[in-house]
Amino acid sequence: MKVFKAIGVAAGLMLSVGAMAQQVSNSTSSNPSARPIPESDILFKKTVWRKIDLREKQNRPMFSENREITKIIIGAVKSGELTAYKNDSINTPLTREEFVANMTPKESGSQLSEEELAAGFGQPAEEEDAWGQAVGTSNDAAASGPVSNEFFPKQLYLLEVKENAVFDKKRSRMYHDIQTISIKVPSTLNPLGFEQNVGTFRMDDLVRVFRSNPEMAIWYNAQNDAQHKNLADAFDLWLFSSYITKISNPNDRGLADIYGGGKKGLLAAQDAAEALIEYEYSLWSY
Repeated sequence: MKVFKAIGVAAGLMLSVGAMAQQVSNSTSSNPSARPIPESDILFKKTVWRKIDLREKQNRPMFSENREITKIIIGAVKSGELTAYKNDSINTPLTREEFVANMTPKESGSQLSEEELAAGFGQPAEEEDAWGQAVGTSNDAAASGPVSNEFFPKQLYLLEVKENAVFDKKRSRMYHDIQTISIKVPSTLNPLGFEQNVGTFRMDDLVRVFRSNPEMAIWYNAQNDAQHKNLADAFDLWLFSSYITKISNPNDRGLADIYGGGKKGLLAAQDAAEALIEYEYSLWSY
């Protein structure tokens, strides 16, 4: 009897250790996706970068008053609940001090290398943002400016999403597998004249933060207060508007660099989105 009991205890310990090891391996996985797709099931993959302007009407539900998605993310980083990274390669974590420094307005011409100054990054921002003009947004926020050392979460209205457009041959459909989300300082708010990355976050980490803060991390349903969604579900259901800024290519160039900014860049983004849809449909043509 004692032998069977000892075997049972040993088996329980092995299962618990295995579960802990699996949990650790998942948290340190190189794949930042919240719903990773096995490589063996992937027939087609393209990495796509998108911009989300939270001032747009369709995106207002995730930018509601006092429940801004940027406020939730910033608070989680400051509390130590969420790790921020330098860029979407997610290889270099940022300290809280570095993250706060990225949220602090810079003086024009400061903290720039000679190469950046030669490229014109130290010049003041243009009066009109070509991409913002193309999508029908204004630069009113630039005139207001920050009244404290850090930008307010409401001022950081620009997100960048890095996703893998993946066709899963086992389930026979295309998936938008979000890898990372970055908070950007808009060029209209940056005295240096270009968009600056505040921090980049793994999607699986963000889902964990959103799920653990259900009262704050909500996609606000203006039609029915009983049907607010969690932000994790909002990204799963694609309840936001975005436009493509880059698709993986050998020269690592954005659509604005290839086709030009403003309306030309926006039309190129629309063409790129339609091309991905057309590719999925064409897979069933014989």
